[in-house]
Amino acid sequence: MKLGELATRLGAELRGDADLEVTGVKGIEEAGPTEVTFVANPRYAGLARKTRAAAVLVEPGFQEIPAATLRVTNPYLAFSRALAFFYQPPTYAPGIHPTAVIDATAQIGEQAHIGAYVVVGSNVRLGSHATLLPHVVLYPGVEAGSQLFAHAHAVVRENCILGDHVTLENGAIVGADGFGFAKNEHGRWEKIPQSGPVRIGNRVDVQANACIDRATVGATEIGDGSKVDNLVQIGHGSKVGEDTLICAQTGLAGSSVIGNNVILAGQTGIAGHCSVGDGVVLTAQSAVSHDVPPGKVISGSPGFDNRIWLRAVTIFQRLPEVLRRLDKVEKKLASQPASQAALPQASLDQNGSQE
Repeated sequence: MKLGELATRLGAELRGDADLEVTGVKGIEEAGPTEVTFVANPRYAGLARKTRAAAVLVEPGFQEIPAATLRVTNPYLAFSRALAFFYQPPTYAPGIHPTAVIDATAQIGEQAHIGAYVVVGSNVRLGSHATLLPHVVLYPGVEAGSQLFAHAHAVVRENCILGDHVTLENGAIVGADGFGFAKNEHGRWEKIPQSGPVRIGNRVDVQANACIDRATVGATEIGDGSKVDNLVQIGHGSKVGEDTLICAQTGLAGSSVIGNNVILAGQTGIAGHCSVGDGVVLTAQSAVSHDVPPGKVISGSPGFDNRIWLRAVTIFQRLPEVLRRLDKVEKKLASQPASQAALPQASLDQNGSQE
C-alpha cells in the first residue's frame, strides 16, 4: 500500500513521501527499501539513522532521520497493527472433517471449523466461529464462547469454561488435575480428587505447552485479557486477574492470587497461597514466598524491592575486594599489642577500610 494510506490507517503523522509504495514490515536491521520498521526502545535510535527501511514508526518527538517517519504515540502497538495489514494467517473454512468424533449431545455453534481427528465430548457447548485444528480434544461438559481458536493438540478437560476470543496454542492443557496428594496412615501419597474446573475469561491467550490445572474445590480462574506464555504452570485453585502477563517458564503454586495488570517475567515463581497485588512486576527469575503489595517491582530469590536488589547486586560484585580489605585490617589488628588494638568507634568506613 501507499505510505500515506498506512499513515492514515495507523493514525500517524507522516513525514515523507505519501506516494511511496510499501510491501511489508520487518525489524530495523532487516528492513529494505519497500518495508516499514519501528523504534520503541531508545537503544535502537542509532540504527534508525542507518536503516534501509522505507519508513520508521517512531514517537512524536523522535529526531529527524534520512528515512520517512510515521510518528505515533505507541510505535510498538502501531508496528503490530501494521504487521496485521500485510501478514494474513491461514484461514479455515467452516465445516467438520470426516475423521472428527463429535458426541451427539454436543452443541456446535455456526460457522465452526472442526479439523481432522478432533474429539468433542458429551454435553460440550461450543460458540460460533470456533476453529479446532487437528487432534484438539474437548472433554465432556466443556463450554466455550464465540471465536475459540484451538491449535493442534490443545486439550480442554471436563467442565472447564472458556470465554469469547480465547486462543489455545499447540499443546496447551486447560484443566488437567492439580498436583494434590495427601499422605495416608501407611506413609503413602494418596491422590486428592480435583473436582473444580478452570474458568477462563474473554480475550485470553494460552501459549504452547502451558498448563492451567483444575482446582481441588472451587475453580482456577484466569481474568479477561490475560496472557499465559509457553511452558507456564498455573497451580490448582489459583486466581489470575485481568490483563496480566505471565511469561515463559513461570510457576504459580496452588491457590496463588495474582492481581490485575501484573507482569510476571520469565522463570518467576510464586509460592502457594501468596497474593500479588495489582500492577506488580516480578523481574526475571524472581521468586516470592510472601504477599506483595500493589505497585511493587520485585527482584531476586527470595524476592525483595527492585531498587534495593540493584544496590545489593552491585555490592555483591565487590564482595571479594571488600573481603580482602577486611582481612588486611584484621591481620594488622592481630599483630598489634592488645593495648593498641582498640580502635576509635569511627575508625572504619562502610567498606571496611581503615581511615
